[in-house]
Amino acid sequence: MSVDAGQDSAPNAAQDGQARTSLDTAAARNLATTTKSAPQMQGISSRWLLKVLPWVQVNAGTYRVNRRLSYAVGDGRVTFVKTGSEVRVIPQELGEIAALRSFDDAGALTALADRFVQREFDAGEVIAEVGDPADTVYLVAHGKIEKLGEGPYGEPTRLGVLADGDHFGEQALLSGDDTWEYTAKAATAATVLALPRTALESLLGVSEPLREHLEAVRTLPRQRANKRGEANIELASGHRGEAALPGTFVDYEVRPREYELSVAQTVLRVHSRVADLYNEPMNQTEQQLKLTVEALRERQEHELINNPEFGLLNNAEYEQRIQPHAGPPLPDDLDELISRRRGTRYLLAHPKTIAAIAREWTRAGIYPDPVEVHGSTVPAWRGVPILSCGKIPISPARTSSIIAIRTGEDNQGVIGLNQTGLPDEYEPGLNVRFMGVDEKAVISYLVSTYFSAAVLVPDALGVLENVNVSNWH
Repeated sequence: MSVDAGQDSAPNAAQDGQARTSLDTAAARNLATTTKSAPQMQGISSRWLLKVLPWVQVNAGTYRVNRRLSYAVGDGRVTFVKTGSEVRVIPQELGEIAALRSFDDAGALTALADRFVQREFDAGEVIAEVGDPADTVYLVAHGKIEKLGEGPYGEPTRLGVLADGDHFGEQALLSGDDTWEYTAKAATAATVLALPRTALESLLGVSEPLREHLEAVRTLPRQRANKRGEANIELASGHRGEAALPGTFVDYEVRPREYELSVAQTVLRVHSRVADLYNEPMNQTEQQLKLTVEALRERQEHELINNPEFGLLNNAEYEQRIQPHAGPPLPDDLDELISRRRGTRYLLAHPKTIAAIAREWTRAGIYPDPVEVHGSTVPAWRGVPILSCGKIPISPARTSSIIAIRTGEDNQGVIGLNQTGLPDEYEPGLNVRFMGVDEKAVISYLVSTYFSAAVLVPDALGVLENVNVSNWH
């Protein structure tokens, strides 16, 4: 014992320069307790979307969105397949062009797809010139194309930006006599598929179904609809005397969309020995459950953004998706995004996108006033809060999206869907159910949360896509 004691004290004596005269703190800790923190978790984010969405109770598990009847125009995006450097359009995707909507002859669509020719354009190269014959249909496989026009005083104007999956020049399917009303210029290097009118006419000579379909579309009278595509409500105004008033009714969609509540679940397992013996000063089961609920809420927000069925990024209508004019999120791009709907309530963006927005503000010498949301100060543009949402993905090309939403059921906006009052409810819309103890003495709890999101009218949700978040100068 004396040898061991001498060996232990020698380093201490050498370290301190003299022999200790009191108990060392390392040894004293054996008789003392510690002050502990609750378990911490890095994966907890601000979860702004869960905070700002108005949540609507869905007692039946399904929410139906009834709307006025709208006439679909088939103006979706076309999908391509790429083999090496060769790009081809999927034949069935040609039905996204308005003139080919509802045409389902697979053989004719395949023959039509084969007649598209791949063309490459450099940045700044003109694809179509205003006033020239509009005799070619263009499908944008990759890149950005600007639509340029002329203002009322002869000044140049930018009419819009086309990107991957968009198309233009579809009037060439119906007539070869039209002219371009704008100039299409490649803003970046672009790959497009072109269908000249001459190639179409050669197919029409051998494909009777396609020829009859396009002829029927050409002679079809236009449906009477408003600018939103909804069936008109016939009204009269400005008349005098006993004028005959029009009769009308409001037509509804025959098959309205229904949103079923989705679920995020996990089974939390706690050994009975841990739950029985190690509960001071903190309850082990309670702490395990707390962090599990946080993870479920993070997954819930991720699904509300990215779910293919009801996620906001996938439910924005194509006419509500816009492209940035130059790549980074310029103030002009934010203005256009906000202007697409009445009463834009929030903008949601990845933190890196918010940093890119701030860089553009600084570069332009603009310093907007922040606003307060739920007690926190956040940046804002035109008074619209810009909220951080790390669930919005950033592509390998360092591009991301900015989501604009109008919220509220009364405001015909975006709403969250959940069901409260569940059995064994732990939080609103989240319950914890005891599943029993297995033969290994492990206690199991089923933790579930039920949720979804609904877009009541298309213009309640908009997306600014392909925003460059790595623009440094």
